[in-house]
Amino acid sequence: MHTDRVDRVRQGDLRAGSRLMRDLDDRIPKAIEELKSLYAHTGRGYIVGVTGNPGSGKSTVVDALIALYREQGLRVGVVAVDPTSPFSGGAILGDRIRMQRHALDPGVFIRSLATRGHLGGLSRSTFDVVSVLDALGFDRILVETVGVGQDEIDVMRAAHTSIVITVPGLGDDIQALKAGILEIADVLVVNKADREGVDRAVRDLTHMLQLRGHDERAQIEIVRTIAARGLGEGSGVRALAAAIDAHRERWDGGEEGRRRARDRAAAHVGDIVRDRLAERAARRMREQGGLDAVADKVAAREQDPYTAAEDILRDL
Repeated sequence: MHTDRVDRVRQGDLRAGSRLMRDLDDRIPKAIEELKSLYAHTGRGYIVGVTGNPGSGKSTVVDALIALYREQGLRVGVVAVDPTSPFSGGAILGDRIRMQRHALDPGVFIRSLATRGHLGGLSRSTFDVVSVLDALGFDRILVETVGVGQDEIDVMRAAHTSIVITVPGLGDDIQALKAGILEIADVLVVNKADREGVDRAVRDLTHMLQLRGHDERAQIEIVRTIAARGLGEGSGVRALAAAIDAHRERWDGGEEGRRRARDRAAAHVGDIVRDRLAERAARRMREQGGLDAVADKVAAREQDPYTAAEDILRDL
């Protein structure tokens, strides 16, 4: 669907882009059709995913990267993903407030996301917002997630380069990150590197990387940062940006780059399919009186749960 709003987004109109993101979040059919028209005009922005332990300073790292990219004359879009209800204030409280100093910069656009009970969860919304930011012409798109659970791993599939952040002194928490790190990390960051225990944290991460194949281990860089210093001396933020660029150069244009592009496309299509099926299943359940009515039959042993599920899914 080619509309005036599609043209305005392609021309970099932030107000039009913001309204399109809102309509996509509200599942308005016209917005989805417009996003279809915009898709051919995406693929230029470089997407960096940022995740890690709560309290590791992810937003401070993102804030410093914004400042660095703006110093380089690049336009920066930020997607701050929060798996909690927006009514908790989780999407705007904490150190994300620090990022708001960029809010008046026309070269920076920050969008917070929360599930709001959507059946498709966070990943569908993230892919949609990233696509709009890409179509708007942002050079770097930073996707920040809370935590390192499965939801965040799914979201990080949208990224070209995934950064996982930890801090010294977490001990067993570093081990708890293992599964997520091994699956998604392209660059590892030990933030707050002026704290005691930074050497041990780097040593623990190095040991974890030994569980990967030799080639993979050799290509994952561990960067120490003190992001609270911004772009000041010893912050390590420029070294982090260099590690991101080095990762991009390793795969850009080669077979690895094509594989990653296929993986992102597969994740995006898979999310849309699951989202559409979930919506249809929910509609079918409403036609049958709602999930509680179906559950009442199962609880009363009038129907087994497998048949109940098959009835809901039939002909979807």
